[in-house]
Amino acid sequence: MDTNSAGQQRLNRWLLGIVAFLLIIIVVATMIFIRSNRPMQQAKREAVQMAEKYADLKTVDQFYWFNRDKTYFTVTGESNSGEAIIVIVPESGEKIRVLNQKDGLTEQQAEKRFESDHPELIFEKADLGIYRDQTAWEITAKDEQGAIYYYLLAFNDGKTIKEIKKI
Repeated sequence: MDTNSAGQQRLNRWLLGIVAFLLIIIVVATMIFIRSNRPMQQAKREAVQMAEKYADLKTVDQFYWFNRDKTYFTVTGESNSGEAIIVIVPESGEKIRVLNQKDGLTEQQAEKRFESDHPELIFEKADLGIYRDQTAWEITAKDEQGAIYYYLLAFNDGKTIKEIKKI
């Protein structure tokens, strides 16, 4: 009977060790995830504050982080007057661009335009920003082999501005 209880104690210690190890892994993974999202949350918070201050943004619908030649943070939403607006904030914080959403393609319209022009590619995401002084949707897509494609579509009419294929 003593050997059985000693074996049980050893098994309990092993199980306790495994549970402790798994808990440590979960805590570390959670900390890494939280820290990796800090820059995105900080950029969103600052862009929303600038949009509220300089464009009378009342509600936020979407946030986009656009990286091409320069970095832009874009916020879409509704102004205090009830108008659907887009506020594009350069990383530098100067020359904020405010647009009416009705003056160009929505994210869904840009996605549909892209998918009809490139049915062989799988749409991943869209970001809105400024490329060479033109408001543009940056479409990220993949092919079946996993190669990445970038397409820049003009915000106002959806025409292709630039293509970067098979990265």
